[in-house]
Amino acid sequence: MTRPRRLRILGSRGIPNRHGGFEACAQHLAPWLVERGWEVTVYCQEAPGTPRRQDAWRGVQLEHVPAPWDGARGSLWFDAWCARHAARHDDLLLTLGFNTAVLFPWYRLRGRTHVVNMDGVEWRRGKWSLPVRGWFWGNSWIAGYSATHLIADHPGIESILAARGWARRVTMVPYGAARVDHAPVAPLDTWGLSSRGYGLVIARPEPENSLLEIVRAWSAAARAYPLVVLGAYDSTHPYHAAVRAAAGRDVMFPGAIYDEAVVQALRHHARLYVHGHTVGGTNPSLVEALGAGSPVLAHDNLFNRWVAGPGARYFGNQGSCAAQLAAVLDDAAALDAMRAASYARHAEAFTWEQVLPAYEAVLLAALAI
Repeated sequence: MTRPRRLRILGSRGIPNRHGGFEACAQHLAPWLVERGWEVTVYCQEAPGTPRRQDAWRGVQLEHVPAPWDGARGSLWFDAWCARHAARHDDLLLTLGFNTAVLFPWYRLRGRTHVVNMDGVEWRRGKWSLPVRGWFWGNSWIAGYSATHLIADHPGIESILAARGWARRVTMVPYGAARVDHAPVAPLDTWGLSSRGYGLVIARPEPENSLLEIVRAWSAAARAYPLVVLGAYDSTHPYHAAVRAAAGRDVMFPGAIYDEAVVQALRHHARLYVHGHTVGGTNPSLVEALGAGSPVLAHDNLFNRWVAGPGARYFGNQGSCAAQLAAVLDDAAALDAMRAASYARHAEAFTWEQVLPAYEAVLLAALAI
């Protein structure tokens, strides 16, 4: 007997997306599955003091759950509440991320079928203290042992999971992004920018994302183009302050921008997109840059190499970043070739038309177990 196609999505902060990669994935996947006959519920974390409620968005049922606190403690409470609530229903469960996998054995005890997107290698991120890194490392093992099936978003993550003995329960499905062929230039006017007239970085200001190296490299010489650095910078945070102090007059900090149309326009019209992430799997911001046709200069590691492909340029440190900037910023032919390579790599592996059916295939296989 075929089980009903009912799915509950956990692990994100909810949809419509106001946060990041997992939320973008859920925002595309959930309504697409509804159109294909699935019943889908997504749990949404809300601010303390707001009422718990249920509503719908594009046919997706939303469970709005206010956490009693802000920050990590509130998110942990939210995850625990959702785990208990979801386990009461005989629906297929999809969790995006393993950070609270200590909750996952509860699903196994209740006999629930559970698919987990294993995200990146959180325990290798230098920003975390040793106890926090231990928490993530332990949770990654708990998730692998307790889940019915695992999704890896990058071949490098797939290899890590396979080396732990889980190869038969792992499927590689990357993130997706929309292709952006045209975008209005008007949003650029806010900062006095012109199409193809600036470099762009979109990243959380953390050491592992190479912001300090990138800003220093850009500021090491006079540039014909400004560098636009998106992100929330706190003047009281030592690393944030160091990045801003290293910036020359050609570096701009507009802050964090969450308007998707504005961010798409900034990506599409950028002369160069600089991606400094050193740790992780398939980073959503890099995939979105490919989809927008941004010429990519990325940190040289196995994760970025696979995502951006051979048509991108790569750097290993501040010096090589500066050298690449000197070589490519004024080379219009090279930038055009990099732009075409970004579109080609996006079309090869990261369109939603490829990613969403791959997710459904994993979910249907899990239903059949």
